[in-house]
Amino acid sequence: MYAVPDQSGKTVVITGANSGTGKEAARRLAEAGARVVLAVRTPAKGEQARAEILARHPHARLEVRRIDLADLTSVAAFADGILAEGAPLDLLVNNAGVMAPPTRMTTADGFELQFGSNFLGPLALTVRLLPALLAAPAPRVTTMSSGTANFGRVDLADLQYERRRYHPMLSYAQSKLADLMMARHLDELAAAQGWPLRSTAAHPGYTRTNLQTAGASLGRGKPSRLHRLVSSVDFLPKQEVGPGTEPLLYAATSPDAVAGGYYGPSGPFELVGPVTAARVTRRALDRAANARLWEAAERLTGVRAVTADH
Repeated sequence: MYAVPDQSGKTVVITGANSGTGKEAARRLAEAGARVVLAVRTPAKGEQARAEILARHPHARLEVRRIDLADLTSVAAFADGILAEGAPLDLLVNNAGVMAPPTRMTTADGFELQFGSNFLGPLALTVRLLPALLAAPAPRVTTMSSGTANFGRVDLADLQYERRRYHPMLSYAQSKLADLMMARHLDELAAAQGWPLRSTAAHPGYTRTNLQTAGASLGRGKPSRLHRLVSSVDFLPKQEVGPGTEPLLYAATSPDAVAGGYYGPSGPFELVGPVTAARVTRRALDRAANARLWEAAERLTGVRAVTADH
């Protein structure tokens, strides 16, 4: 098991920290001494997660704050609350997401739900929190992608699936490829601006969480028959949340995690196993495409990472 280095004195924000990999990351970072802000859409679920972590680690420093990544006003309010503290932010973990709702749904701002929640919201949050991150001596931003990024396609002419026929998994794959492209372009920005920030990405392989069923149930009382069938297939190797969180924790805290690095499981098809450097799809290696996507996201969200001062 990956041993998280001492995090004493550090402040961490983790989105989607009420369950799955986000909750596990919050627990282990708090255990290592960090002050952890559990950034969640439903505070009651966040408080439950906080109580469960405190039951195991009574001295953990945990705080629950609300954020809805599908609502840019909520993202701005959350970031303003962090910035108002006037303290450095050492680590932002963009972990939260929604997976494969069966029909095309939209965010509060009218974006396709997966693209908006999984990519635009996290990018807006990252940019808004840059002042706090850059006040830290060695800040990191770690973004959760997915193995589905390998077959994702980012269509700048139709990011919201308004022209294409909506497909739950293809839309999800686009959003997770966009996350990987975001992480890599943020690394490029940091280098160009001389920021001490290290941007990394990770994917959990095939990890059992409620992400699959929660997304597939949106708009329905229960997941579709097809989704239940796929989820019941036993031939694919799967892992529990503990090992599934290791790539995220490694990318977020290891001194050996390189800037712009991408980490995942080392086993068959990168589905399970110990952490290793993951294969980056060639689409995320296209620096010009990454920059174009980032610029499009800035236009859509109204944030800007580089000011005239730079």
